[in-house]
Amino acid sequence: MCGITGWASFHTDARTQAPVIEAMTATLAPRGPDAGGVWLGERAAIGHRRLAVIDLEGGVQPMPDRRDEPTAVLTYSGEVYNHHELRAQLRNLGHEFRTRSDTEVVLRAYAEWGEDVADHLDGMFAFAVWDERVQRLLLIRDRLGVKPLFWAHIGGGLAFASEPKALFAHPEIRPRVDADGLREAYSLLFSTGPTIWSGIREVEPGGVLVLDRDGVRTRRYWQLEAGRHTDGQDAAVARVHELVSTAARRQLEADVPLCSLLSGGIDSTVLTALLADELRLREGPDARIRSYAVDYSDQAERFTGDVLRTGHDTPYAIEAGAFIGTDHSTVVLDPRTLLDPEHRKAVVVARDSPIGVGDMDTSLYLLFGEIRRHSTVALSGEAADEVFGGYPWFHNPKALAAPTFPWLLVTGDEAAMPLNPELGLNIGEFRADTYRDALAAVPHAEGETTTEHRQREMQHLSLTRWLRQLLHRKDRLSMAQGLEVRVPYCDHRLVEYAFSAPWASKSFDGREKSLLRAAGAGLAPHSVLHRPKNHYPATHHPDYNRGLQDMAREVLPSVRGLADETRVKPCLDTPPDRLEWGHRLRLERVVDLALWLDHHRPELAL
Repeated sequence: MCGITGWASFHTDARTQAPVIEAMTATLAPRGPDAGGVWLGERAAIGHRRLAVIDLEGGVQPMPDRRDEPTAVLTYSGEVYNHHELRAQLRNLGHEFRTRSDTEVVLRAYAEWGEDVADHLDGMFAFAVWDERVQRLLLIRDRLGVKPLFWAHIGGGLAFASEPKALFAHPEIRPRVDADGLREAYSLLFSTGPTIWSGIREVEPGGVLVLDRDGVRTRRYWQLEAGRHTDGQDAAVARVHELVSTAARRQLEADVPLCSLLSGGIDSTVLTALLADELRLREGPDARIRSYAVDYSDQAERFTGDVLRTGHDTPYAIEAGAFIGTDHSTVVLDPRTLLDPEHRKAVVVARDSPIGVGDMDTSLYLLFGEIRRHSTVALSGEAADEVFGGYPWFHNPKALAAPTFPWLLVTGDEAAMPLNPELGLNIGEFRADTYRDALAAVPHAEGETTTEHRQREMQHLSLTRWLRQLLHRKDRLSMAQGLEVRVPYCDHRLVEYAFSAPWASKSFDGREKSLLRAAGAGLAPHSVLHRPKNHYPATHHPDYNRGLQDMAREVLPSVRGLADETRVKPCLDTPPDRLEWGHRLRLERVVDLALWLDHHRPELAL
């Protein structure tokens, strides 16, 4: 997986700036606990922290194309799943290899195809290439934005990094937040491009950024399109099964221990079953894949259903693990562990942002920490809801009819706003403007019915916005523990196929995720296969609510002027066992805002 950083500037000699690139690289050590390195040229400095997954000895970075007087240097994060096929193709084109790493395949592919290299790559990746021959910096991000990549202007060029914290180690970039940044963060629209940090932007998913002496230019090499769909229902189910199976098989490769995240829902169960079958084919009938789930010490007794959570996960996860034949473990967390200030701070530091989901973030961070004791790679069922139409808003008439982003009506985030209205952010107006722009970007097929038209809008919003914050969350919290998480449902061929399929095909049995359920027949227990959608679990223990209220009460003075105390204080006085989800989330964000201010100490230009 790894962390990347560096800069290119036509105004300064980077060879004199070794302490700067070393400091930037050091901030990413949790992403790459196995090794680190830097490369310095006259106009560019490149840094890398490595989590070794494939070719543990040969994949050292930054990687030059040749040892003496390199013409191109690569720093790369992620995995390219078709690297074996590309290696054979490139060898036929005359390229020689000195390692068996996918990193070198990306480097040689750049030598062959230049700026068009990403068109040939299948995987999750973010990388930078400095080309000495033409004095050019190239930044590329994978199609769905699984791996992060940030950048900012500096004198005579730009700096880049996997996380903003690395950019802040550059002397020309300071942690500054203005009204636009707060509006982007707290509107919960999950745009890609602008960030909470003034002057820091993301490379777009499926995006290419080029810096040379003529300046900066950007383009998209991939985006969603409403392609022609001619398959009948049986053919569509068979095609989905083939695409999911292929993605699972390709993403099973690693030279380190790997496992699967198994929540007991249809997404993770189907994926884990396919992974287990493939592992047995490779290693023999007795091979067992490890699987992990998270739970809370009170969940069996205190679970309370809501629009996002329809049942207690653990019994389903155990049943699924036994059905598939995994080596299954459940990581059980109690309120004291979730409230530990050091854990909360670690999550906020990992995110570089005050926006999160409280105990669900902390529990995911702790789950990843436990998994990392045994495995270096985990595979996740993330994105199946976006790809196959699993969320409530695809099926809720009120959400379908509302002229706004659907999750604002369903998830409880609307009630969680902690900011002071006197800041004048005009978030409502910003949301309305952004929604119009988001709908204008949706591709449509000719002859769509009204229902098809609206469902394609919902799916595009989910894939291009809602999914992005989930991928950010998973990347930051897993990499903070030195764990690589792969997401086979983000395979771009699967996403393209499902997006082009008509809504009638995706809901043919009158339920959510019809295509995946049919494709997964025989891979999961009946109870799991036909279980309603269940969101990531949250604790229901009053002790957690009580401790959260105490934390929010303690930090409230430190966010005075930013937080809306008139909205926060009633949440502090509510009996812990009656605290509503949206109001609890408001307290979570007050606590995270205070932790973020204390750690990052941003300059506020409001």
